[in-house]
Amino acid sequence: MAESLLRETPLKAVQVEALVVMKIVKHCSQAFPSTATGSIVGMDVNGILQVTNTFPFPAVDLPLTESHHDSNAASNLAASAPRSKANSVYQTEMIKHLREVNVDANNVGWYTSANMGNFVTGNMIENQFFYQKELNERTVAIVHDVSRSSQGNLTLRAFRLSPSFMASYKEGKFTTETLQKSKLSYKDILVELPLTIHNSHLLTSFLHQLPSKPPAEELKFPSTLASLSKDPSTPLPPLYPNLDSLDLSIDPFLEKTCDLLLDSIETHNTELNNYQYYQRQLGREQAKITAWQLKRKTENAARVAAKQTPLPEDEYTRLFKLPQEPSRLEALLNSRQVEQYSRQVDGFTASVSGKMFAVKSNLLPGA
Repeated sequence: MAESLLRETPLKAVQVEALVVMKIVKHCSQAFPSTATGSIVGMDVNGILQVTNTFPFPAVDLPLTESHHDSNAASNLAASAPRSKANSVYQTEMIKHLREVNVDANNVGWYTSANMGNFVTGNMIENQFFYQKELNERTVAIVHDVSRSSQGNLTLRAFRLSPSFMASYKEGKFTTETLQKSKLSYKDILVELPLTIHNSHLLTSFLHQLPSKPPAEELKFPSTLASLSKDPSTPLPPLYPNLDSLDLSIDPFLEKTCDLLLDSIETHNTELNNYQYYQRQLGREQAKITAWQLKRKTENAARVAAKQTPLPEDEYTRLFKLPQEPSRLEALLNSRQVEQYSRQVDGFTASVSGKMFAVKSNLLPGA
């Protein structure tokens, strides 16, 4: 009864322990630029998925000849590690050992590293589908962006596959007809859950009691009475004079994200050209079938008039073969990735656009 009620309660949020976050960040940073993956364990409490422990999957060593010819082979193997048979056995053994030492031993998903928000890939979808279908339906994929986190902004997000996409992926048909019937779009692939970092009360009290280091330089005397009553630990207001705000250099992450966005748009254009080629091929074959059927009807009418047995009119299924429609899955994933890059560009350009408009008159030629 309790399990049925738990399954009926939808997942509302993900709560990750601070120690788990540190383990994930350390593993992903050490494996960068290759993809790092691992398993996360915890428990589900009233729709909140609590992640209390994690362990990485073993690294795969490739022969020198293979890695020399294909530099992406190791990264592809690491990205597909969560659903491999060897790692499934390793994960089961690790969870068994955790259960023996009285640690939360419920598998609640897996984690992976990303670079500049590039995580909507076929490997990521297959891994999450494997977890939600085979292991536990209430599992999540935690994505850690190493590049953005290296600039001091921790990027940690939790995703699940939507029920509609799970049904379509299980069926394995991503044609135009099936997508129209299911009304599935690129926005319905992933469902993002709010993620919070949790500290135990003991750790919180310890952090509050950490002594601060004495200042290395001589303190400046306050210049006004107002500065005496001001707490030096309070953050400065947004409009406080800051020379860093006058820097007009464009964020290098913005340039890299724009390059990746252009690559994704080119991939989308290639997928569109392939689909248009399929439509042209289909139109030509259907025209041939229509002409053949018209010719056969004319022949049968002449044979009937001559009191002869009419020929079968369904031989076109054997004579003509219609081209198979390409899967639209790659186009859906690429569209979702384009949306991800667009959101990143929107976030990067907020401050850059304001600076450019402020000095627009000085940048124009002849001003």
